[in-house]
Amino acid sequence: MHMSTTPAQAARQELPGFQGTLTGPDDPGYDEARAVYNAMIDRRPALVASCTTPEDVALVIGFARDHDLPLAVRGGGHHGAGMGTCDDGVVLDLTPMNDIEVDPQARTARVGGGCRLGEVDRATNEHGLAAPSGIISTTGVGGITLGGGLGHLTRKCGLSIDNLRAADVVLASGEKVRASADENPDLYWALRGGGGNFGVVTSFLFGLHDVNTVVAGPTFWPVDMGAEVLTAYRDFLPHAPRELGGFFLFASVPPAPPFPEELHLRKVCGVMWCRIGDDTDAAARDMAPLLDALPEPLLHGPAPMPHPALQSAFDGVYPPGDQWYWRAGFIDALPAEAIDLHAKFGAEMPTWKSTMHMYPIDGAVHDHAPTDTAWSYRSSGWSAVYAGVDPDPANADLVRQWSVDYSDALQPYSAGGGYVNMMMDEGQERVRASYGDNYARLAQVKAAYDPGNLFRLNQNIRPPQA
Repeated sequence: MHMSTTPAQAARQELPGFQGTLTGPDDPGYDEARAVYNAMIDRRPALVASCTTPEDVALVIGFARDHDLPLAVRGGGHHGAGMGTCDDGVVLDLTPMNDIEVDPQARTARVGGGCRLGEVDRATNEHGLAAPSGIISTTGVGGITLGGGLGHLTRKCGLSIDNLRAADVVLASGEKVRASADENPDLYWALRGGGGNFGVVTSFLFGLHDVNTVVAGPTFWPVDMGAEVLTAYRDFLPHAPRELGGFFLFASVPPAPPFPEELHLRKVCGVMWCRIGDDTDAAARDMAPLLDALPEPLLHGPAPMPHPALQSAFDGVYPPGDQWYWRAGFIDALPAEAIDLHAKFGAEMPTWKSTMHMYPIDGAVHDHAPTDTAWSYRSSGWSAVYAGVDPDPANADLVRQWSVDYSDALQPYSAGGGYVNMMMDEGQERVRASYGDNYARLAQVKAAYDPGNLFRLNQNIRPPQA
């Protein structure tokens, strides 16, 4: 590349077969093309390459490799640490690759690498089926799946990776391969939790579950009951039927319908429920042991709704463009001292959008051994996410500090690592801890498929040094 030639200009000259859109800093639409979900991330890539085919993907990979440019891969752009973008490098944007084919007979969906969860939820729900994943419909399928994929349906249906049958991948070499139990099984193993370390997934094949209507919604208690509610929840949920999902949360009541006005912006603790099926009596029976163990809630809101409606229920509260700072940790047990710390920090949420979610890791997740996939914390009980959020950039330090302090305070009670989808850029040791005993095997797969570590803008698994 000649010194006076920008990467965007060079790409236009060198990639005549590219079918998508190439956008550089001097082009109209650049700011839109480079924007990601978390407004705390403001990076200026030299080139945003929006790909339409696997061939486009291979061309962009080759271009970044040949010019020794940093390469970020972006699906939904939701990554908290902004690992789907970079300064002065290439962003390989998969957004246009959002085709979905549902096969209701085979109960599968083939999903393009640029799809959002909401697109998949709507397409599968037409057939009374669902691919379990996530809680916000604008999330990219690629990122959440490759990191594991927790969500409302996890207890019954497993993680996203537990339903991944196959993936089409473009490697650092530009070669296109398929990963499944029968083809490149080592790559298939590593993709299921190992993140974007091994290649660019252009299409996923998911097995689907019978999920149409769910009985879902929150139960809220006053925030000062945090310790009491979390203790009861800890004792109740692992014994509940798998059909019943529910994550514990600290939050503030959104200042909008359907919430009663007198509760708007009130700090609360509670459970966000999702019971599979439309049987409200069965849902009430399943939730009763927790409700009976606690005083009357401020609000008990579960109601029947289509699965996609639940999946998009948080979208209005969390549109793109807020300031986010996340921390995450796996938890094996919740002793009283840890619960008291949660209650303290929950009551100190610095802004109304800040929140803590504690997702159960049990049920179907425990049907697989920790070494069956790269996702290694299958024996844990919970995954906690501490999210400081606010629209105002002036509050960025405030929300960051709360998340860090909360996470640090709970670190002595952590199982060691964090859920890679919810981690910031926290250093190599943290990545290693998050894969535990699977790290060495992941590094070997990395050496086989990406020995030069081209795919390093992620929670990076480094190839062993030759």
